[in-house]
Amino acid sequence: MALKDWPDAGFPGTAIDPTTLRPAVVDETACEQALSRTTDPADAVFVLLARGRTAEAAEAAAAARIKDPDSLRLQVLDADILGATHRTESAVERLRRLAAAVSGTPAEAEVRLHLGKALFSAGKYAAAAQSFNQALELTVAAGAGAAQIYSSTLALRRARDLADVAAS
Repeated sequence: MALKDWPDAGFPGTAIDPTTLRPAVVDETACEQALSRTTDPADAVFVLLARGRTAEAAEAAAAARIKDPDSLRLQVLDADILGATHRTESAVERLRRLAAAVSGTPAEAEVRLHLGKALFSAGKYAAAAQSFNQALELTVAAGAGAAQIYSSTLALRRARDLADVAAS
């Protein structure tokens, strides 16, 4: 799959690697320009993760959580940091708790998508596919844009493919 076909990761200059399902910076210029305009500290945490600078992302997330301890986005990023540091079981558990807390709200689809990515990183492809499927259904039901539906569909397809390989 060509870089231009990678799903949007939700921040300018970033995309989701369809093989790993992790965000990556694909356009440094666009990313830097967007970072210079944003006031949301979660954006900087996300970009640090997309650049593979996990320790810096963890520090930035901790500082941001002091100012906004209830931020759902920062809680999700904390789980993503756990996954990126190979503490996938902790990431999965945190995201399961978050999914239960936001069940029935517009945020549930995003949390289920991140839960699927944590399960995927843990090699639990069938469980990841189930979470991605739930995220996709919620995303479609909410009337989300094509980019979000594409991202969820791609993640679901990748997890199902690997689950099939693991089962055979």
